[in-house]
Amino acid sequence: MADEQDPQQESDDITRRDFVRMSIAAGIAVGAGSTAADAQGQVVETSVDVKTPDGTCDAVFVHPATGSYPAVLIWPDAFGRRPSMHGFARRIAAEGYAVLVPNPFYRTAKAPVFPDPSKFDFGNQADRAKLGTFTGPLNEPGAAERDAIAYIAFLDAQKQVDRNKKVGTQGYCMGGPLIMRTAATVPDRVGAAASFHGGGLVTPQPTSPHLLIPKMKARLYIGIAANDDMTQPTAKDTLKQAFADAKVPAEIEVYPTAQHGWCVPDMPLQANGMPIYNKEAAERAWGKLVALYKAALA
Repeated sequence: MADEQDPQQESDDITRRDFVRMSIAAGIAVGAGSTAADAQGQVVETSVDVKTPDGTCDAVFVHPATGSYPAVLIWPDAFGRRPSMHGFARRIAAEGYAVLVPNPFYRTAKAPVFPDPSKFDFGNQADRAKLGTFTGPLNEPGAAERDAIAYIAFLDAQKQVDRNKKVGTQGYCMGGPLIMRTAATVPDRVGAAASFHGGGLVTPQPTSPHLLIPKMKARLYIGIAANDDMTQPTAKDTLKQAFADAKVPAEIEVYPTAQHGWCVPDMPLQANGMPIYNKEAAERAWGKLVALYKAALA
C-alpha cells in the first residue's frame, strides 16, 4: 500500500481535491444499517484478540447465533475499527456470514483511535499527522500480508466458520488495497473481494496492488467514486486490463454521483459543507457486495 500523498502539499486550506489525494494516500470508509436479524438479537458480537507475527490485534468477531458460515474479513478505512465498522459486520453477519473486524493499527494503539471521525479536520496539520502515525506501521513491507494470513487463520479456527466455503473480504478506502493484498496472499482461501472507494489501487510503484492480480483466484468488485475517477481517470482501465490479462473475474464500476468515502455515515463533511455519505449510492454498493458473496462464497 503505497502512500500517494504529494509531499509538497502543505496548505491548511484543504480543497476537495486535496481531500481525495489524502484519502488515496491514507485511505479513509457501506452505509451500515441494522437488519431485522440484528435487531432481533440473531447475531452475536464478541471482542477477541488475534495473535499475529507482530503482536496482538484487538478485533470484533460477529456471527449468527447458531451454525457455521463462510468467513468475511472487513478491512476498515484510515479511521480504523469503530462503531460504523461494527455496523457493517452485524449487517453482513445477518446475511449469513462469520465476520472479523480487526484494528488495523494494533501495532500503535488499541481501537478506537478515531472515536468520532465526523470531527476530523483535514485542514488541521495535527489531525493529518495523527493519520500517518497509525497508517505508517501498516504500510511497512509485508505487514498487511502477515496480518491477512493471521486474520484468516483465526477465522478458520472458529466453530462458527465453515471452512468448506471460501472467505470473503471487503475494504473501504485504505482497505481497498488491503483486500487485494489479502486475495493475493491467501489465494486458495479468498473467493471474493470488494473494494469501495479504495485508494491507491493503481500506482507507478513496483508494489502497486494491481500488479498482484495474477496471484488472485477470487472474484472481485471495485466501486470507484466519481471524484477519484476524475483524479485518476486511467486507473479503471488499467485495472480492467490487468484483470482481463490474468483471467480474474471482476466488475469495476464508477459511481457518478458519489464522492470518495460515500459508504460510511460517520465521515467528515466535504469542504463545501455537504455530507460525503450518500445513502442511495451506499445501498447500491451494499447490494453489489451481497450479490458478490452469494455468488462466490456459496
